[in-house]
Amino acid sequence: MSILKEFKQFALKGSVVELAVGIIIGASFGKIVTSFVTDVIMPPLGLALNGVNFTDIKIILKHAVTDDSTGKEIVKAVTLNIGNFIQTFIDLIIVAFALFMIIKATNKFTKKAEEAPKLTKDQELLLEIRDLLKKQSSENK
Repeated sequence: MSILKEFKQFALKGSVVELAVGIIIGASFGKIVTSFVTDVIMPPLGLALNGVNFTDIKIILKHAVTDDSTGKEIVKAVTLNIGNFIQTFIDLIIVAFALFMIIKATNKFTKKAEEAPKLTKDQELLLEIRDLLKKQSSENK
């Protein structure tokens, strides 16, 4: 089998296509959550904490070096961007909770499908008898 045919079979399998769709939707969902946290959750939270803008929360490890004559920054400051980390962590919590709820709902539906009533031995025997009678009646016609 040629490499191209083998690749085509691999790429067109249902699971590969479903995975690609899932990744694309997941990336879009991540953008929505990031925007929700950055634009909706953090501003009121910052306001409740005396107007703190979380992106401004930084620990400066090394100050920037500027040119005294022009005032331009020669070397940027080295900082730990704690505020960005907090926003990303909140993003993670929201995504994890949303996925938890989706999986919980999915499990609930699949569990109901799996909980189909089990047949007793008598019921199985009756079904076999029914199938044999149907088979015999179709052969006699």
